Amino acid sequence: MTEGRIVKALAGFYYVMDQDQIFQCRGRGNFRKRKVNPLVGDWVEYESSNKTDGYIMDVKERKNELVRPPIANVDQAILVFSAVQPDFSPLLLDRFLVHIEANDILPVICVSKMDLVEETSEYEKIQMYIEKYRDLGYEVIPTSTKTDDSLEMFYPLFKDKLTVFAGQSGVGKSSLLNAINPELMLETNEISSHLGRGKHTTRHVELILFGNGLVADTPGFSSLDFLNIEAEDLSKFFPEMNERRGDCKFRGCSHTSEPKCAIRAGVESGEIPDFRYEHYVSFLQEIKDQKRRY
Repeated sequence: MTEGRIVKALAGFYYVMDQDQIFQCRGRGNFRKRKVNPLVGDWVEYESSNKTDGYIMDVKERKNELVRPPIANVDQAILVFSAVQPDFSPLLLDRFLVHIEANDILPVICVSKMDLVEETSEYEKIQMYIEKYRDLGYEVIPTSTKTDDSLEMFYPLFKDKLTVFAGQSGVGKSSLLNAINPELMLETNEISSHLGRGKHTTRHVELILFGNGLVADTPGFSSLDFLNIEAEDLSKFFPEMNERRGDCKFRGCSHTSEPKCAIRAGVESGEIPDFRYEHYVSFLQEIKDQKRRY
């Protein structure tokens, strides 16, 4: 048996990449009984006498799994958020970051359309957010509407990683992917001025070779509710809070009202940005409300 990675799943066939060759495979007959559902990104063991008649014999353990796009073993997510059209949203960005951190995926923040910010005050505000996220240890890449320039900055990031793009609708994810692989011809999510949101397009997922790594050719991310995150774990997914959790006086501190809370002390000293703490409290309440409903 040989090992490879699924780079495309379509019409019951799995396309397995082994070094620089692709083998068309079917799943073993007992997969359905065992409720094994191979995903794009899975490492698998397969047998094949030629390039079109292979069988996947086993699926290796996954380090993570996303729902939308349906993909496994993601190393990195490039989160694309625009400076304007639509306006930059740190609240939505933090929601994405929590999910990325919870899935053990490395986030890279891309702030697109920086060249379209017209007011100096607005530019300075976005620049302030960029610096805050960098201070927290996140890689942040500001880009312009000239996608070719942006690609030069991204190219080294893809090496030896499986990367997905995610973020707000209509921010330029599809434009970046089209620039990576012009054959994709993805619809570029024109913004509806009425709704201020991009139009969604659905397609099968395929991994494409780029920059000595693999990139998912469809923008998206799993649903952004917090159903799989427990209230007591939420602060783990804010790195600046996670490193202080052990210093709180009480075990199981919710970091909202308990005395001698190291995280609230970090907010007061300015080491934890106010807006990040406010988002944490908002998400915490959402998780508690969800648990009551379910």
